[in-house]
Amino acid sequence: MAPVPRVVVTYATAAGSTAGIAERIASVLRDGGCDVDCAPAGPAVDLEQVDAVVVGSAVHDMAWLPAALDVLRRVAASGHRSVWCFSVGAPMPRGRFTRFLAGREVERVGRGFPTGFRAREHHLFGGIVEMHGVPLWGRLLYRLTGAAGRPPRLGRRRGLVHPHRGPAADGADAAASFLDWVP
Repeated sequence: MAPVPRVVVTYATAAGSTAGIAERIASVLRDGGCDVDCAPAGPAVDLEQVDAVVVGSAVHDMAWLPAALDVLRRVAASGHRSVWCFSVGAPMPRGRFTRFLAGREVERVGRGFPTGFRAREHHLFGGIVEMHGVPLWGRLLYRLTGAAGRPPRLGRRRGLVHPHRGPAADGADAAASFLDWVP
């Protein structure tokens, strides 16, 4: 009998959407037969003796939150090679223009990753922005980019983009594709 793969799913969230996505990814991995720990990013996250690591973060000003970047630095220093990343950002990739914006966001976020770090894949989920206090022109511009003022869902046609393949049909399928990487 093959050993059960051990996976750590860790995340940095600002408003809770990233935590929800991380929990969904962890659930899919558990259903696939993995032993999964899912916890907020921080120094307490145990990266020892795991087969794979999933790290996610909300994106603010085209950058990951510091706690998630700290975990990536630890992962890079350990030489761990089975790492999957996800970001929760603004553009909801619905058409050609918003797919372009989402791809650019993934590229810019990736530039902030530690030098030499390479994730197996990096997915972008459309995020939310609190619209209270945003002027009308800002709300309109935000909507024109395809973003929504509600939490993202991991379901059909909802906000998952791969920088080279475009939007995925189903976020749960994309999370399940991670199972192919786990030894």
